[in-house]
Amino acid sequence: MKILRLCGLSAALVLSLIPGPGVAAPSEPAFNAGATDSCVVKASAATASKSGHAVLDCVGLAAQACMKKPGGDTTVGMMDCLKGELTYWDGKLNAAYAKRLAADKVNDAELKSLGSAAAKSEPALRKMQRAWIAYRDAACAYEQAQWMGGTGGGPATMDCHMQETARQALKLEGWWSQ
Repeated sequence: MKILRLCGLSAALVLSLIPGPGVAAPSEPAFNAGATDSCVVKASAATASKSGHAVLDCVGLAAQACMKKPGGDTTVGMMDCLKGELTYWDGKLNAAYAKRLAADKVNDAELKSLGSAAAKSEPALRKMQRAWIAYRDAACAYEQAQWMGGTGGGPATMDCHMQETARQALKLEGWWSQ
């Protein structure tokens, strides 16, 4: 068949891979942040001072639950589950960063009005966040390199991004603060 060639596959073979009417296409597992969110709420209630590290046990719970659903055990399924939780933590990180940034601007302005020579927090926060992004990317690139091109590298790298993003989100939320 010369009409359609897709990576050396004939049109008939390509069309045979597409489900027909009434046949459900394989679907990826639906991510639900419930397990992680519930765990974080419980950890927050148990340690009002946000000094405990038990909250780290929450990281990945929803992704793990997602991977237990049909389709979640495939490489693509794992990636989707991990990406779902990465998105969850990224949202928490962005909210915590914005809150910190606003508070630091207010504190810096107050210190300036008092004539203080103290270092400004807002630029320090921005510098720290940029350095953290570079660290996260380098750490996760190293994680991927450990897989030597194997298919597990994708999920491992996504998991690394999720773990590092969660830790940074929690730090910015005030966990482990002095």
